[in-house]
Amino acid sequence: MTNSLIVRGAPQEYVCQEGAWTTLPEHLTARKLKRILMIHGSRSLEAATPYLPDLTAFHVTKVHYGGECCDEKVAELCTLMLDQHCDAILAVGGGKIADLAKQTGHLVQKPVIILPTLAATCAAYTPLSVMYNQDGSMDRYDIFPEAIALTLIEPRVILESPIAYMIAGIGDTLAKWYEGDAIIRQLDTVPIEVQVAHFAAKKCQENLLAFGTQAIEAMQTQTLTPEFIAVVETNILLAGMVGGFGDEYGRTAAAHSIHDALTILPQSHHQLHGNKVAYGILVQLMLEQNPTEILNLVPFYHEMHLPTTLQEMDMILTKEEYQAVAKRATIKEESIHLLAEEMTAEKVTVAMQSLENMMQN
Repeated sequence: MTNSLIVRGAPQEYVCQEGAWTTLPEHLTARKLKRILMIHGSRSLEAATPYLPDLTAFHVTKVHYGGECCDEKVAELCTLMLDQHCDAILAVGGGKIADLAKQTGHLVQKPVIILPTLAATCAAYTPLSVMYNQDGSMDRYDIFPEAIALTLIEPRVILESPIAYMIAGIGDTLAKWYEGDAIIRQLDTVPIEVQVAHFAAKKCQENLLAFGTQAIEAMQTQTLTPEFIAVVETNILLAGMVGGFGDEYGRTAAAHSIHDALTILPQSHHQLHGNKVAYGILVQLMLEQNPTEILNLVPFYHEMHLPTTLQEMDMILTKEEYQAVAKRATIKEESIHLLAEEMTAEKVTVAMQSLENMMQN
């Protein structure tokens, strides 16, 4: 295998602790940043406001992200950055807001600061953006040479976030092990960087299986616990390390290809990213002819209310839709081809249908 291997290990600075957001003015001053473009969502700004520090000493322009991470919105934000002579971008919200900020920051060559309000993806840690078309279908992901300048995590904001997003984050992060291991175990010699990625991927799986249920219980009781913080950092930091150190050896394989393909179906758009990835893990295991591991995961999926079938995601596919999804999952650019066996649309169709049958019996 001759995959790319460039280490993009971490943001320049990363803090996860109570009160982390209160230090934002100090970080801005230390970096000599005065004019800030703040990208946010309606719900994310509402959730964040009680924890945001006083920023009246800075010139802050607030802009709503618009609901999608697409090139058209990035172009608007680039124009606004230039018009307002902004020194930096501050993203307050979830993964799409973070990805918009990173793409915009890369194009205008300004530092990006992220204050995540969710732990649904590792977007607050990784120097890449997943780009969508305006219709909600996935377009591509872009990797940047610049690290995120600063990530500040206030655990209490995420403790108060919708539980569904934490569950989706657990599904997305669980894939780090199954996708990364499927690629790395093919290597005869494993570079040190990839060994770090492999270790982080395994820790993702171990932490989630060990602490996932307790983290959700902590959110239900609004109790900040070590187990909750461990899952937050697993979803963000550890998950980011897998791709950060492993690059293409640790980023994605079949589970994300299945996610990407499902986005062509309008009925999939109401499902969170991590739910579709979690389903994709099971399809990948079917492709790898490993039903035993599927059965091992099913109890955890049920505890987390993660989907094990398309039907559980309210997606009943026609024959033509199965074929369309399988065809999209196996386009030449997709990471599904990093699996050991040759992947075809026919194999994907069979795997998806076999999973439905297996879970219903």
